Amino acid sequence: MPENLDQPMAKKAFLALVPADATAANVTAASDANGRRLSSRPVRRDTVTRQNPDARSPDDAASSMSSSTAASSLASLAGDDEPRTLIEHTYARLRDDIIEGRLLPDEKLRVEHLRQSYGVSAGTLREAITRLVSDALVVAEGQRGFRVAPIALQDLVDLTELRVHIEIDALRQSIRKGDDAWRSSVREVFDELSRYEQPIRPEHRHEWERLNMRFHDALIGAHATPWAYKMLRMLARHGERYRRYSMRLPGSARDVHAEHTEIYEAAVNGKEARAALALEAHIRATVDLLVDAQRRGLRWEEIDAAS
Repeated sequence: MPENLDQPMAKKAFLALVPADATAANVTAASDANGRRLSSRPVRRDTVTRQNPDARSPDDAASSMSSSTAASSLASLAGDDEPRTLIEHTYARLRDDIIEGRLLPDEKLRVEHLRQSYGVSAGTLREAITRLVSDALVVAEGQRGFRVAPIALQDLVDLTELRVHIEIDALRQSIRKGDDAWRSSVREVFDELSRYEQPIRPEHRHEWERLNMRFHDALIGAHATPWAYKMLRMLARHGERYRRYSMRLPGSARDVHAEHTEIYEAAVNGKEARAALALEAHIRATVDLLVDAQRRGLRWEEIDAAS
């Protein structure tokens, strides 16, 4: 198994996302992986009141939005749009190749070789790789270039714990605030996802991963903020690297559709505690399977070979 990083990947990724000088009162703007502005300089509430005594506060305005409208807007801010520029497209291709294992953990990223494979300039490729460093999927090696981030079971444990804390709280809040529009949006995505996971076929796995992320986004859509979406998507993409191995484990009998069904039914019926427990068990399933595989002496390359 590749050696762990000096600092767990989940913690590194979190630090990469939060500006060092960020404070509640001094943030001019934050950007997603595609360079779009996520937030603007905050406006003092007392200033708004002086300009227009009848103006509602941002909190009041937000509470009047429907859950589905808010979820759609936040998902867009978090980077749900399709790649539009060459850099964005190259970034997405590199990211997918890392997650799918076509670019192997710890593999050296040779710009001259890759720019020919991806059909882009060296400058475009370096910009895309730099964005992947921010996602903690690539490691910068000073003057020696870049390397695909290694995988280590302890990293998966760390990012799983972080994801559980963020996503479970967001789900609970979403169930409390969710309206009919929110429940309808969750139902729509669940129905679409169900068509691809009974069972999950290898040729459909990429589409399943996309719909799986949409389902998790929809579950928290009545409450989540752009930062919650951004953090959870980053953690989920790291999780995909490991889920690829867990789905190839010999004799694995995990019923992902049953797990999703339990979460869905509890959420739309307002059973907050049951939904939270089901979601936590679902998130932890991948790490539990891989920990068990490690105890049995299986290595990453052996799991790949078994598939």
